[in-house]
Amino acid sequence: MKILMVSPGWPEGRLWGELSFRFPSLSLAAIAAVTPQEWNIELCDETMEQVDYESDAEIIAITAMTPQAPRAYEIAEAFRRKNKIIVMGGFHASNLPDEAAAHVDSVVVGEGENVWPELLEDYLKGCLKPLYRAEGLVEMSAVPPARREIFKRKRYLFTNTLQTSRGCPFDCEFCSVTAFYGRNYRKRSVDSVMEELEELRRINSFIFFVDDNIVADRKYAAALFDGMRGMGLKWLSHAPVQLASDQPLMKAAGESGCVGMFVGFENLNQETLKAMGKVTNSASSFINDAKLFRDNGIGILGSFLLGYDGDNPDVFPQILRFCEQTRLEAAIFPILTPYPGTRIRKRLEAEKRITCNDWKNYDMEHANFLPYGMSAKELEEGYDWLNHSFYSFSSMYRRIFRFHRSIQVFGPMNLGFRAAIRRKRRDA
Repeated sequence: MKILMVSPGWPEGRLWGELSFRFPSLSLAAIAAVTPQEWNIELCDETMEQVDYESDAEIIAITAMTPQAPRAYEIAEAFRRKNKIIVMGGFHASNLPDEAAAHVDSVVVGEGENVWPELLEDYLKGCLKPLYRAEGLVEMSAVPPARREIFKRKRYLFTNTLQTSRGCPFDCEFCSVTAFYGRNYRKRSVDSVMEELEELRRINSFIFFVDDNIVADRKYAAALFDGMRGMGLKWLSHAPVQLASDQPLMKAAGESGCVGMFVGFENLNQETLKAMGKVTNSASSFINDAKLFRDNGIGILGSFLLGYDGDNPDVFPQILRFCEQTRLEAAIFPILTPYPGTRIRKRLEAEKRITCNDWKNYDMEHANFLPYGMSAKELEEGYDWLNHSFYSFSSMYRRIFRFHRSIQVFGPMNLGFRAAIRRKRRDA
């Protein structure tokens, strides 16, 4: 018996689809880990290979983020014409199960580990249900290590991704993570994480923790960093900017091998930060915060959310000046996107400001709502200008061409983003 797991590609000409460095879907490897051993699993990642519609798999399992949903439905319909059983899960299907159900045989809502074995058992019994809804949240102690053998022979940059926790205690208005998990923060035991790290470092010393906030529980994070000290790892993850206010924990992260963090600055205006629910961010301390990260050997991939109600066209050069002044090693500049299930979508719907529900344009590059302070066209043009300016050679020189241990990660990252931006412009 065989399952084909499919990760759909991005719409043509979109930045995230143009990136040459690829990372695997850990969520599919997590579902593979709870799949009974009698099932053979094959992975198709459409960002690097074509879908084999002649597959002999009995079940086609698809996961998709919102901008990938239209492509996921095309793939599902093509396999249905081959009389395959199609199952879909992930953030988009969980938020819009009725929409997904029109294209597939069964929809998994929520975290899949608890219901996936049940779904497979029902399939073998001939009584597959159209909907499987996870009751409650998965107990992290019951989550086995990801089944990474499904990544073999793929052209990923590296496959050493893992998760120590799920969820985030904060409640940002725009965040789809909180919409999916709620404000629950659950952790694996440090011992189980260390066992997995011992296995992974035999493959590669680079590790990427996909946690949404690896330091949300200070005591847990301190124990994890202490356990990693001396292992020779070079690792990256996500952390809030206020980590800079906890110097002992920041120092411990650096000493354990952290070379980079994804940090959501999101906006340089304190009132706008308050409006989006980023109440722990203090814009007045951002410059010093960034310095403290760097002083501990930790580079920053910053995030700045464009198009909130307090923004006007002046925001684009302001952000660029800030990034160069603080010498941010890398950054992304997503346009505010009202994803299904988020509080921002509910608010913009109530204000009748949603202008587009074409999911392929929910790629963080299009304005799908009516912004205040500028037109949608100005917002999209400002996004393009900021990306092009930030990843110009002159800006890269000002930001990263000084000795810092994180250059081994962020040097190639800058060049990769620059190449993707140029390919996107060429294809436009």
